Amino acid sequence: MSPPTSIWLWPPERAASPPLAFPAPQVWQIPDYVPMRNITEPIVTLEGHSKRVGIITWHPTARNVLLSAGGDNLLILWNVGTGEMLLTLDDMHGDLIYNVCWNRTGSLLVTTCKDKHVRVIDPRKQQVVAENFEEPIALQEMDTSNGVLLPFYDPDSSIVYLCGKGDSSIRYFEITAEAPYVHYLSTYSSKEPQRGMGFMPKRGLDVSKCEIARFFKLHERKCEPIVMTVPRKSDLFQDDLYPDTPGPEPALEAAEWLAGKDAEPVLVSLRDGYVPLKNRELKVTRKNILDNKPPMGPRRSHSTCDANFSRPSLEDLLEEIRSLRQTVQAQEKRISDLENKLCKFTNGTA
Repeated sequence: MSPPTSIWLWPPERAASPPLAFPAPQVWQIPDYVPMRNITEPIVTLEGHSKRVGIITWHPTARNVLLSAGGDNLLILWNVGTGEMLLTLDDMHGDLIYNVCWNRTGSLLVTTCKDKHVRVIDPRKQQVVAENFEEPIALQEMDTSNGVLLPFYDPDSSIVYLCGKGDSSIRYFEITAEAPYVHYLSTYSSKEPQRGMGFMPKRGLDVSKCEIARFFKLHERKCEPIVMTVPRKSDLFQDDLYPDTPGPEPALEAAEWLAGKDAEPVLVSLRDGYVPLKNRELKVTRKNILDNKPPMGPRRSHSTCDANFSRPSLEDLLEEIRSLRQTVQAQEKRISDLENKLCKFTNGTA
């Protein structure tokens, strides 16, 4: 289960130690408060792959369990809370791993590979449960592009989004239990191709705007959000669009899952995230400026200089500004020291 204050970035912008032969996944913790300085050091570096890591995915129910897949055709499961390697799944893939996905409880995972095999794997038994299905239940021809497809499935709406790496479109389909199983919905197209794609968890969407999906499209030098919405005019919470969905709290500890225990994800309601339209309207109150009468007193020309505003008073003002600047700098240093101490307590190092 992904911690709400952590994100992943690699390769690192700056390494605290000599650079690795291949960039390793790193954990960067984003604090709940607004940081006063740039965050340059990761809290955990996961070293174990011999080639570049291209896939990472959090376990759906166990705390801090992460799976990574690299160009070495290797699957590694980590406990990022301790930085230790839990399991290594080797000799299962003879070629490059294209994608990895967990089932709902995290008891099994499925992989697609360049060797055109689909494998269902029990990671704790370290064995392939099923492989190379005979015939697909549905076949959908996309286009002639040879780019790798990045699938994102939303179980709440039964919609699968297909993003082609190097492509500039997102195609989405509804999945049903009856034939023909796959129903084409629409295509989102843009001018620039995507180098990668991220998917916002359901609990991060704006339910007031009937937002059902949000992607983060990776360009060469920027990350662009792409929002999918359902056009509805009702001001009520849309129960059919937002059933209870997996929340941020894990159902298991890493050790419990590794010992063989399974659990359903802990669900949360998105109703509290709904803000009725009438409460979100911008209200502007205009005052009649004629109601503010000017104070009575002698008039004077705007060009008349105040005799009291002389050079000594200006020097006093500048001196006060210098003193305030020194005070602010001292407080910034104190805040930075407190932040460092807080990070140590949070990481369990103090």
